[in-house]
Amino acid sequence: MSDRADRNGDRATDGPHGYRRGPVLLRGGQVPRTTSDQSLLAQGGDADWLHADPWRVMRIQSEFVEGFGALAEVGPAVSVFGSARTKPDSPEYALGTEVAKGLVEQGYAVITGGGPGLMEAANKGAKEAGGLSVGLGIELPFEQGMNPWVDLGVNFRYFFARKTCFVKYSQGFVVLPGGFGTFDELFESLTLVQTHKVTEFPIVLVGTDYWQGLLDWLRGPVLDKGTISAKDLDLIELVDDAADAVRLVCEHGEQLRAEEEAAVAANAAAEQAAERASDPR
Repeated sequence: MSDRADRNGDRATDGPHGYRRGPVLLRGGQVPRTTSDQSLLAQGGDADWLHADPWRVMRIQSEFVEGFGALAEVGPAVSVFGSARTKPDSPEYALGTEVAKGLVEQGYAVITGGGPGLMEAANKGAKEAGGLSVGLGIELPFEQGMNPWVDLGVNFRYFFARKTCFVKYSQGFVVLPGGFGTFDELFESLTLVQTHKVTEFPIVLVGTDYWQGLLDWLRGPVLDKGTISAKDLDLIELVDDAADAVRLVCEHGEQLRAEEEAAVAANAAAEQAAERASDPR
């Protein structure tokens, strides 16, 4: 059996890297049957939550404090998402490595989920290119530990704290082929941009063969039902080449910087005009 817990609820094995619960490393009989997220979302039959949840809130707060403190000086960065199951000898793994190298060459740090597969590929590409390789890990029953290419790693108990750090410290997202976790990260990013909860940043899907069916579904039944608008689809770029993915991120970054500089200049001019208008001389 792999590190994944089986469907009968047996305890997850710790695997070669151990099981991470926040800053704590657990192995053997210490590996828990449930994650912190499961405990947080569980609905018990008694009032024990009245005593446990206030302390849990403090622990959640500490995750944000630790994450913000660790990542505050990362600088311009791009998050790369993708499957943890992709093998190192696959074309997608090589593609992930090239994407990360290209981003580093353009002055970006690379942030991933810190795990194996395409996350490892991106961290490897970033490190080999001499850039900052960041991993935001998560406590899972089949936790496999931080991959060896991560230079700066932060382990989270809670998905929502981890997601906040992905968004807060990224200027764009490059999405390689992946499963439910990758879909979750993709649609979370799209929702935040669509609802203007974050500054618009590029969301680039890599791999036409993999992603075209999803885009056809969005442009077909979803758009036809009116549950999204046509302009929402403009939030997504689809490419096949690593260089194209990097180019789109950089072009969008330059556009945002120009808009920010123009906004700063406009605010400064407005303040100067207000000062002149209020000066009695």
